Amino acid sequence: MRLALTARHLLDTGHAPAEAYAALARRTGEPLRSARAVCTALTIPAAEVDRRLDDCYDALLADPRPGCEADTGELLEALGVFDVPKRLTPHELAVVDLFLTAIDALGGIRAGHQHGLTRWFTTGNLTAAYLSLAATKPLPTAGDPARYWTTLITAGELLTATPDPDVRLRNALARCRTHLARTIA
Repeated sequence: MRLALTARHLLDTGHAPAEAYAALARRTGEPLRSARAVCTALTIPAAEVDRRLDDCYDALLADPRPGCEADTGELLEALGVFDVPKRLTPHELAVVDLFLTAIDALGGIRAGHQHGLTRWFTTGNLTAAYLSLAATKPLPTAGDPARYWTTLITAGELLTATPDPDVRLRNALARCRTHLARTIA
C-alpha cells in the first residue's frame, strides 16, 4: 500500500504513469510491484490490473534490466496497462456497438489499429475512435462498404447529438456521407 501511495503522490505532482512507474521501479528494483502500484494509484480495478499485468509479465516485467525502467514504463503505457477505464453511459455503449458493427464491415483490421480502438473504447475516447474509423476505408473485396459507411453515419449522428460536439466529428460525418453516396452510386 505504501508503494501505491508513493505512486499516487508522483501522479499528483505531474508525473505521467510511465514516469511514475520508472521512478518506482528504479527505487525498488521490483517492476511488477511498481506497475501494480501505479495501476492501484490510478484506481484501476484489481482484477483488471491482474489481467493486464499477466498479459505483459513475461515480455516486460519478469527479467528487468537496470537502466531500462523508462523504456519499460513507456511500453506499459503504450500497451494500455495504465489506461483508466471509463464507465460508459448507455448512449456511449450504443456508439461502441455501432463501432464494432463497422469494424466487422471493414473486412479486416490491422492489429495496431484494433489495439488503439480498444484503448479508446476503454478510456471512453469515442471521438478519437470515430475519427480513426472515419479515416479508414473498408477492404473492397472482403468488406461491406455500404454497411460500413451507414453504420459510421449512425454512430456519427449519435456523437454529434451530444451538447457541444467536437467540430472534427461533424467534418468526419460529412466525409462518411460522401463515401456512402459514392459507394451506392
